[in-house]
Amino acid sequence: MIFKTISAQEKRKKLKAQLESSCLRFVGSFSPLVSRLIEQKGFDGIYVSGAVLSSLQGWPDVGLTSLTEVVDLAESFTQFSSLPSIVDADTGFGGAGNLARTVYELEKKGLSAFHIEDQTFPKRCGHLDQKTLISVEDMILKIKTAVKARKDNNFLIIARTDARGVEGLDPALERAKAYVSAGADIIFPEALQSVKEFEIFRTEISTPLMANMTEFGKTEIISHQTFKKLAYNVVIYPVSAWRLALKAVDQGLDRLFKDQQKDLLPQMQTRQELYKLLQYEDYKIFDKTLYNFSIKKDRA
Repeated sequence: MIFKTISAQEKRKKLKAQLESSCLRFVGSFSPLVSRLIEQKGFDGIYVSGAVLSSLQGWPDVGLTSLTEVVDLAESFTQFSSLPSIVDADTGFGGAGNLARTVYELEKKGLSAFHIEDQTFPKRCGHLDQKTLISVEDMILKIKTAVKARKDNNFLIIARTDARGVEGLDPALERAKAYVSAGADIIFPEALQSVKEFEIFRTEISTPLMANMTEFGKTEIISHQTFKKLAYNVVIYPVSAWRLALKAVDQGLDRLFKDQQKDLLPQMQTRQELYKLLQYEDYKIFDKTLYNFSIKKDRA
C-alpha cells in the first residue's frame, strides 16, 4: 500500500544487524523510482552519491553541492523504500559545527548511515589525482564530533580515507586505525588499486569495511563474490545506474533525431510498467476507500 515503508529506526537496525554476517550491495540511486527498482531487483540498500547529486545539477564532483541539497535529495530518493541507505556527505560541509548539523539533518530525514572523508575542502572525486588531505588529528575531531552529535547509535558513521592515492597504502592503513579508535563504525578505504590491497586492509582492520566499485576509476572491477570471500561488509556501486541511464538516453536521442522513434519502443519502459512502478493501482484503492468513507460520513 502507498506510503507504507518500515521506519527509519527499523532500517538502521536492519543495516547494523546485517553488517556482521553479510556482504551488502548498495546501488546508487538518482530518483525515488530508481530506488524502487533497486529494491525490486533484490539489492540490500540505496546509496546516495555525491558525484551523482552534483552531476544531476550539472556540476562536477568538486564540493559544489550544499548540505540542504544533499539532505533534501537523499530524503526524496529513499523515503518510499524499505531499504536502508548510505549518504555521501563529502567533507561534512564545513567545520565541527557544520558537521554536527549535517549529522542532525541526515538523521532527522531518516537516512541510515553516512560517510565523511579526510580530504581538504574543496574536495575532489576520490578517483581523481591531486587530492589533498587534512591532518589525522582534524579527521579524528570530525569523527568524534559526529559520534557526539548523533542521537541514534544505530545511525552509522563511515570514515573514508583518501590517503591511498596521496600518501600510499601504509599511511592509509594507519589513518584507518586511528579513525576506528575515534569511533567510526565502518571504514571506507577509497581508490584501492587491487584485490591484494583490499585483502591487506581486511587483515589489518577488524571494523566493518566498505568498498567502492565505481567504474572507470583507480580500482579494478572486482566481483561481489570476491568481496564476500575477503569478508568485506558493504560494496557500493555509486554511479552505475546513472551511467546506464545517461548512455541509454544519449543513444536513444540519436535515433530519435533520425526519426526512428518506432524502433526505440523495445528499449523503453512501457506505460503499464511505469504505472506499476508508480503503484497506480494502490492509489485507486486509496481513492476508493476515501470516497466510500466520505459517502458514509455524509449519510451519517
